[in-house]
Amino acid sequence: MIHTLQADSIRLQFDGKIILSDIYIKCETGKITGLLGRNSEGKSCLMKIIYGDLICEKSVRFDNISQYKAFTRPDLLLYLPQFNFIPAKLSLERILSDFELDYLLFESCFPEFVSKHKSLLGNLSGGERRLVEVYVIVKSKSQFAMLDEPFTHLNPIQVEKVKNLLCEEKNNKGLLITDHMFRHITGISDNVYVLTNGKTHLIKSEQEIEALGYARL
Repeated sequence: MIHTLQADSIRLQFDGKIILSDIYIKCETGKITGLLGRNSEGKSCLMKIIYGDLICEKSVRFDNISQYKAFTRPDLLLYLPQFNFIPAKLSLERILSDFELDYLLFESCFPEFVSKHKSLLGNLSGGERRLVEVYVIVKSKSQFAMLDEPFTHLNPIQVEKVKNLLCEEKNNKGLLITDHMFRHITGISDNVYVLTNGKTHLIKSEQEIEALGYARL
C-alpha cells in the first residue's frame, strides 16, 4: 500500500515579511522527494512546519488525515534537523538500542564503526556523528522521514554510502530530503521541488532548476 504525506495552505511570515505563502508538496512511500532552494528561502522552516515544531497556518495530512503535531507520531514521521540532535554523552550502543536498531547491522553498513559500540557520540568526528544520526532516522520504523542537510560534514565516500542507504530504504518509507549539494539530491530523487519566493515548483527537468534561478547547470 502506498502512503502519502501532503502539505499545503501554509502561510509563514516573520516581522511582516512573507516567507512561505504558496506551498504544495507531496511525498509518497517508495519514493525520494527532493527539496531545493537557496539559503533563506525557507526549506528548513517548511520541514519544521510539517513536523509541527514551527507553528503557523498549515494543512499537513498523512493519507488525507490531518496531523497538526506530527512529532507526536514517530510511527508516521521522523526528522533529521540540520544540527546534531542526539546527546553527545550517549554511546553508540545506547543510541542504536534506543532506536531499536541492531548494532551489527549498522557495522555491516559502515565498517568504520566496527568495535566502536562503546564510543561516545561526542568523541566522534563531525562526519561520523552525522552518519550515526542519518542512519538511525532512516532505518527506524516510520512511514516517512525528513532529512535536512544529511550530507553535512561527510566525505565523498560517506556521501555515496548514504545515497545508497537512502535508495535502499525508500522501499520501506517515503523520504523528503534537502541539501545544498543539489546534484546528489537530483541524482537519487524520484520527484524534485524547488522552493523560491515562498512557492514550491515541481520540476520536470534539470533545466527548470536554472530557469527558476536556483543554480547554473
